[in-house]
Amino acid sequence: MNPDDYGALEVSTVDRITTVVLNRPEHRNAIDPVLHADLTRVFTDLDEDPDTEVAILTGAGGAFCAGGDIAWLRSLAGDLTEVERVIRADRRITESALALEKPLVAKVNGPAVGLGCTLALFCDFVYASERSVFGDPHVSVGLVAGDGGALLWPQLVGYARARRYLLTGDLIPAPEAADIGLITECVAADELDHTAQAMAERMRDGARMAIKFTKASINAGLRQAAVAVADRAASTEGLTMMSEDFVIALDAFLAKEPPTFVGR
Repeated sequence: MNPDDYGALEVSTVDRITTVVLNRPEHRNAIDPVLHADLTRVFTDLDEDPDTEVAILTGAGGAFCAGGDIAWLRSLAGDLTEVERVIRADRRITESALALEKPLVAKVNGPAVGLGCTLALFCDFVYASERSVFGDPHVSVGLVAGDGGALLWPQLVGYARARRYLLTGDLIPAPEAADIGLITECVAADELDHTAQAMAERMRDGARMAIKFTKASINAGLRQAAVAVADRAASTEGLTMMSEDFVIALDAFLAKEPPTFVGR
């Protein structure tokens, strides 16, 4: 993979393990148009790269990914053309992440929120430091959980817990996320690098064909479910991006005030 192909991802490969770093640390790696475009390509690029056997996904600085950049989201409100483009790009991210057959390890070193949380949950192994939190607070900004949360959470923690968190937008500390099966393991911060690297090396040195096809078989059901769940969630997220509640929530966030929703 060519690191120069990306604007907001840092990519490096050592001994057939490729590390992909979400690289906007000054914004807690929040997703802006450049990073969003990178994410539509990176999983396909990993799958097709002959020098990559395993990938590690992480964030620069003290966060994994804080979700969508609020200023960017605010610029989308009411712009039907841009909303449609972004929703289509979200679907490409979902589809390419589920189609990736090589093992993917998430190294979560801080908050993983919104699409950032979804990116982590797409990974086969999710290791998080004790200070990390996970959540999909789309509803808190007047949006449908349309970028993969409605697909992944019920599969990982069951429908009751998925409803509990997706309908409230509440965040989950990493120890609790591990306890309920949302992530693989919560580890001490000074053990995170070693833990993620050790699993990546184990996958690299294992029976790669068997591992690859087992992963593909596991994801086959998710890919089938995505046709119904992710398509509906993405399309209705697009509708809510045209709503008054979306604008109200973002303006309130920027003003550091609680939103007062109007239901339309």
